[in-house]
Amino acid sequence: MRKKPNLIPRMERCSAVLIREPEALQGRWLETFPAYQRLYVELGCGKGRFTAETARTIPDTLLVAVERVPDAMVVGMERAVDGGIENVRFLDRDAQNLPAIFAPGEVDRIYINFCDPWPTKRHAKRRLTSEGFLKIYRGVLKPGGEIHFKTDNGPLFEYSLEQFEAQGFTLSEVTRDLHANGPVGVMTDYEAKFHAQGVPINRCAATLQTPDGE
Repeated sequence: MRKKPNLIPRMERCSAVLIREPEALQGRWLETFPAYQRLYVELGCGKGRFTAETARTIPDTLLVAVERVPDAMVVGMERAVDGGIENVRFLDRDAQNLPAIFAPGEVDRIYINFCDPWPTKRHAKRRLTSEGFLKIYRGVLKPGGEIHFKTDNGPLFEYSLEQFEAQGFTLSEVTRDLHANGPVGVMTDYEAKFHAQGVPINRCAATLQTPDGE
């Protein structure tokens, strides 16, 4: 993504929605933000269209958007600040950092939208729905917590369905053409572009199974 020469002042203007040291909040997110009842996390929020519009629909939930490309994240920050959306915070981190940011069982839901498919087998472990990452998510999700996953990449979707089930998630809401009968839910910037081009969108929800008896 093209570097923005005015990145720093733009981020400073939106500093109210930026968490610079999220590790300090591990295990205390909802205690620190007591106005909210649930904690959702979005991985790779990009320019934040989905982030801002989703947060607006769930005002009782804190949505934490994780993005490692500041030049994209600042656009999402501006969308939140300029839109008066108070229940979203942004982190400049990688998905691998989640265990240092969130305590076990602290997160209610994780959104993964249009992540890099890493199509070659030798790069499979880099996919955000690979075994290694799913084990990370299991560590921070509460029992019964969810992952909501969307992608335009068919092979990645089929791979992900297999991985979810192998890692103890129950699948639901599985579709390989989400918008077949018209737009459904909040779209990302990429998703809106793909939909306009007639590209089918794959989506599923994966719920972390609870131990027997719970």
